[in-house]
Amino acid sequence: MQKKIRKNIAVIPARAGSSRVPNKNIKMFFGKPILAWTIINLKKSKLFEDIYVSTDSKKIANIAKKYGAKVPFYRSKKLSDNFTGTQKVVQNMINFLTKRGIETSYVCCVYPTAWNIESRDIKQGFNKIKKKWNFVISASQYESPPQRAFIKKNNALKMAYPKFFNFRTQDLQPMFFDAGQFYWAKTHTWLNKKLIFNKSCTTVFIPKWRVQDIDTMEDWKKAQLIFKMTKGK
Repeated sequence: MQKKIRKNIAVIPARAGSSRVPNKNIKMFFGKPILAWTIINLKKSKLFEDIYVSTDSKKIANIAKKYGAKVPFYRSKKLSDNFTGTQKVVQNMINFLTKRGIETSYVCCVYPTAWNIESRDIKQGFNKIKKKWNFVISASQYESPPQRAFIKKNNALKMAYPKFFNFRTQDLQPMFFDAGQFYWAKTHTWLNKKLIFNKSCTTVFIPKWRVQDIDTMEDWKKAQLIFKMTKGK
């Protein structure tokens, strides 16, 4: 069978179940399931020949298909627990497609609640991955320096990093965090390398006001406020 080359695909890992935000991946968000916004924004970038959703849920699959994504199979229970990493899910999709004659060169993993993903950011990541980088992620800067963080011990406060006690905020080195929107890598990188933050990894910077990971209902409410602010609702 002649193999069909598909240079760029997006993979959205969207399993069922979320203990803190029930049905988080398809919860209604300003008139659409939140997954739908993610698919719509990926399509706007015009970078992907196909957008695939990896899920164990028929309900999620139906929503994904409705908005133009493909669900070629249902994810196994083994890959749908709370401990399976994103890389294994992407590898599973790549291997499935390869066995069916669909070859990929570049794969972008995007989380289902990345409703605020923007084409310019995805394109910037793609341009970087085509050059010398193995792995490109979205990242943002901490609002407050984590070097001055406190922890609680027996209800008393304790500095996590006491050596920074006498440092002024402006003298501390800026630190960044994974914005949780997208992860670009070449296909062979997804399959053969452990994705870690090292000298072969770089970032696309996302401004703090446009970043909100969703793990709790408080996060969900913050995401709603960002949507209203950025979309002029």
